[in-house]
Amino acid sequence: MGERRPVTDRLPTFPWDRLTPYKKTASAHSDGIVDLSVGTPVDPVPDNLRKALADAANSPGYPLTWGTPELRASIQGWLERRHGVRVADGAVLPTVGSKELVAWLPTLLGLGAGDTVVHPELAYPTYDVGARIAGATPVPSDGLTSLGPADVKLVWVNSPGNPTGRVLGVDHLRKVVAWARERGAIVASDECYLDLGWDGAEPVSILHPDVCGDSHENLLAVHSLSKRSNLAGYRAAFVAGDPDLVAELLAVRKHAGMIVPAPVQAAMKAALDDDAHAAEQKERYRDRRAKLRTAFEQAGWRIEHSDAGLYLWASHPDHDSWGAVGALAERGMLVAPGAFYGAAGDRHVRVAFTATDERVDTAVKRLSE
Repeated sequence: MGERRPVTDRLPTFPWDRLTPYKKTASAHSDGIVDLSVGTPVDPVPDNLRKALADAANSPGYPLTWGTPELRASIQGWLERRHGVRVADGAVLPTVGSKELVAWLPTLLGLGAGDTVVHPELAYPTYDVGARIAGATPVPSDGLTSLGPADVKLVWVNSPGNPTGRVLGVDHLRKVVAWARERGAIVASDECYLDLGWDGAEPVSILHPDVCGDSHENLLAVHSLSKRSNLAGYRAAFVAGDPDLVAELLAVRKHAGMIVPAPVQAAMKAALDDDAHAAEQKERYRDRRAKLRTAFEQAGWRIEHSDAGLYLWASHPDHDSWGAVGALAERGMLVAPGAFYGAAGDRHVRVAFTATDERVDTAVKRLSE
């Protein structure tokens, strides 16, 4: 009998564990740490969303894997109202946060040994991890034509991008869809930051008719309410697109018991039906972004891309990725090294502007000293 091979043998070290000594250094600052390393919301959950959660708290029975009809209608309404995307009835599915879906999608789709999963060269690490969990081969590539005869089954795109904040235009997305359709590959688009365009940037969904025409065949879009509505703690997200693929995911998730809790489904509906709280939150982020961008640039840092999302993609002529992390830690500030996201990030850091106003102002002051 062969020895068991733990899944962990296929996985890299969890990146943020490597930040521990830098966090210790930053935390030793006399005025405390300014943690800009993770894009976690810090502002309150809007009252109407908390009320919706509480009102649905008496939920003793099993919730629907597919989500309530009311939630599905709200998802469809939000996609059309906010992003000009009309999906077929039923072609939406709530998920337990978007990271869960990203990590498990290759497995849920039946991918495995011999299959290739393509993701951006600078990318959220979970695309790579999801392929490894399934036993498939992850390939970082921004140029699909260079892949040759690889048996590509799944292509991830991420616009607005994490970590760079880069926005892919309609022409670029259209070429990705055309390339994948010629080969029968699935395109999964991580659109968690789609509402957060800055300075005139207008991110477009892979499901928009300007990108994919009148068909969502072999296309999936992943959305999250973590950033838009401060619901990271609720694990509230959804996937939409090709009705056949969504039905396939639903069938597997039913067997696996992958279900969003009923009170969270109620809060999701309230969040998707209300654009006002999202607009208010976006303005908070706009102010924090402007302050931090100005402060970093005046301190000799270069900001690239950063057209959307919740991060600044920054570099300094005197430091590589980890050197920059160390230099900022000495000032009591923690950021994420660009090397976390691929070799192409080894001269950059990712700066989140999800800290409180007080901590952002503290960061600005330290950068000016």
